[in-house]
Order: sequence, then structure tokens, then C-alpha cells
Amino acid sequence: MKLHSDNTQQYQTVTGYDASGVEINAERFNYSLLVMPETPPRPWNVTRFEDLTGEHFEQIALDEPDVVILGTGERQRFVHPRLIASLSARHTGVESMDSQAACRTYNVLMGEGRKVTLALIIDPA
Repeated sequence: MKLHSDNTQQYQTVTGYDASGVEINAERFNYSLLVMPETPPRPWNVTRFEDLTGEHFEQIALDEPDVVILGTGERQRFVHPRLIASLSARHTGVESMDSQAACRTYNVLMGEGRKVTLALIIDPA
């Protein structure tokens, strides 16, 4: 699904998504990644929801976001609180949702000027 027809240069915006990947500013990504409004997307070493560890969320905590939107694939899944302890200790909210909802929510929060991180799991299978 296409979200925007414009190529936004100032901020990292989700411009499209489907079951096999996501477009950030019209550039296609077919692997899990972390997206923040003011920095280029970067790979996130997660291939399946079941592989998530606390270290994956510690990596996100280093960026000090206000909120993390976790896209868990085709269906919404919730992480165990111990995995997000590094974020909880910083009073950073973590919202889990299916990846399509996560992409839409990220765009809304980013558009509001929030310091948000989209953590998107894309299973290459």
C-alpha cells in the first residue's frame, strides 16, 4: 500500500509497505530496520519475532526515543516486559502492533514532531 506520493527529504517517512518490505522515502527495504525521523534507516538484526532479545531493545534505548513503535509482522504480538526493561527504565513507551499499523502510527507521531523510533520486523521468508 502506498502512503505518500511525495519523496520527503527532510524526514524519514514511510511511503509504502507490503508483506515483504517497506519503503522509506520511496526507497525499498526488505529486511528488519530501525527508522527515526531525522536519521537514515538502519538494519536491525532481527529476522523473526521469536528471536527478539533484550539486547535488541538496548540498541534502541541508546537513541533515547520517547516512544518505540514495534511492528511485529502480519499480526500484533506483544514482547515480554523483561525484554524491554532497558526502555522501561528510561520511561520510554513501547507499543506493539502489526507492521502496517506500526507504519501508519510512526508517520502520525513523526508528523507531530515526536521523538519516535519505528522498529520493524520484516521476515525474509
